[in-house]
Amino acid sequence: MNKILNKETLKGELDRLRREGKKIVFTNGCFDILHVGHTRYLREAKKLGDILVLALNSDSSVRSIKGEKRPLVPETERADVVASLESVDFVTVFSESTPLELIEYLQPDVLVKGGDWAKENVVGLKSVQSWGGRVAIIPEIKGSSTTNIVEKIRKTYGAA
Repeated sequence: MNKILNKETLKGELDRLRREGKKIVFTNGCFDILHVGHTRYLREAKKLGDILVLALNSDSSVRSIKGEKRPLVPETERADVVASLESVDFVTVFSESTPLELIEYLQPDVLVKGGDWAKENVVGLKSVQSWGGRVAIIPEIKGSSTTNIVEKIRKTYGAA
């Protein structure tokens, strides 16, 4: 089964799984260079329900958030990498600057973000709460980030 789905196909799958009593967990991010912070975060997110949906920022969305030099890895490759993880059930790519529209469309039971986010600032908080869902914050792994990896590469091999 292909784990990378457009939002319409994903919605149909999630609706079917909900009818079977499954709890849907949603998270999102750039996942530019996959690292231990990502993998631990996704494993913990999966524990909060039955089905983990990862909404991946498109290349244009990453550029708007991180700047013109990012992403380092194109969205099709990033989607394939995260879809290969056991903890991730479905991946969908979104182009908007925030996942709010997608969250409201999919209506997950649990919305998850990393510890670098304050709960009250999580995009979609009010929406998820409006249909009886909840927001969970997973503590971040300090020092584990794509930015830190890029800096280490620059220092080790010289800035380009």
